[in-house]
Amino acid sequence: MSTEVSRRRVLAAGAALAGSAALTAGAAGTAAAATPAGTGTQNPTVKPTIVLVHGGYADSSCWNATIQELQHKGYTTICGANPLRGIPTDAPYIASLLDSVSGPVVLVGHSMAGTVITNAAAGKANVKALVYIAAFVPDVGETQGELIDKFPGSEVLPVSVPVPYTKADGTTGTDLYLSPDGQAAFAADIPTATFQVLQATQRPFDAASFTYPTTAAAWKTIPTWGLVAGQDKAIPPACERWMYARANARKVVEVPTSSHVAMLSHPRIVADLIDDAAEAVS
Repeated sequence: MSTEVSRRRVLAAGAALAGSAALTAGAAGTAAAATPAGTGTQNPTVKPTIVLVHGGYADSSCWNATIQELQHKGYTTICGANPLRGIPTDAPYIASLLDSVSGPVVLVGHSMAGTVITNAAAGKANVKALVYIAAFVPDVGETQGELIDKFPGSEVLPVSVPVPYTKADGTTGTDLYLSPDGQAAFAADIPTATFQVLQATQRPFDAASFTYPTTAAAWKTIPTWGLVAGQDKAIPPACERWMYARANARKVVEVPTSSHVAMLSHPRIVADLIDDAAEAVS
């Protein structure tokens, strides 16, 4: 046998062997692809969806910095567009949003949205935790007007501008807007330029929101977490502490330097508290 013939036979055998190996690897890869990740003997933890609800003088964008932190942690997030018309409108609206979410939910409310989530989450089996960020936590029969006056220190009413508006039934309502002079009372620890954008793009709330009594208190059956804004001049910090204690909050974080808008000035602390709640109920 010539050297050239021998060399050709060796190359042919090597090619056949390489082809066989490739086919074997391809079959293994196909089998691996056909098996969803995490469907082995272990049952992976399902992260809850985080539903964030804004309060008055704000819109969903107030959560942007917190959302970035939560998404970095791997959470699906949804911002509910709170109508800010009061419990009879706001709570059913957010409750409908909760019904659209498959799987567990951690429901978060800031300021007046605390009242909204307290009512909206009642009877919702998919809501596993409530997180209150410098928020109202009312009991059945209580109004926000009663709670905000329970402790001294709120300075937001003098910088609230009333604007009449016509309702669908022809009657006149009153919206409250935060004035350009409202930074010290509402958002003292964010840059002035940031406050100016917030004030220009704010969503007003109906003044009647302070008069509607709470009809349900979901915190009585759903585990609760809370954040106290230590320099809050909208809802007094003493009121926040009292409400969270009454709700038997599993964890309360106090941020001594925070204004009312903790989700803007301290988004990482806010996100960490939400993450703590999510992990505890997962």
